[in-house]
Amino acid sequence: FQLEKVTPWESVGTGVSRQIMVYNDDLMLVKVKFKKGAKGSPYSHPYTQATCVAEGKFEFSTEGETCIVEKGDSIYIKPDAQHGCTCLEAGVLIDTFSPVREDFLK
Repeated sequence: FQLEKVTPWESVGTGVSRQIMVYNDDLMLVKVKFKKGAKGSPYSHPYTQATCVAEGKFEFSTEGETCIVEKGDSIYIKPDAQHGCTCLEAGVLIDTFSPVREDFLK
């Protein structure tokens, strides 16, 4: 069990914080909180990623395609795909990664 109330948040950029929830070698669950106007700058990584919008509204881009997503919507990001977002209404993304993001655990 991983309890939200005792799991720390870490700042990962202006207006963006991350809470690492559960993980093993094959899978990782992470919550990312954005203030309105905060950006997830475009980047890529070698992990498979699936993201669900838990709260808020985001302009999300992946591989040159852009879409407005909001609560209940999800995004699939294949390994090495360039992606990023801008938070249009304060919100939370639930990210899953496979395999585990060792870089988040340092």
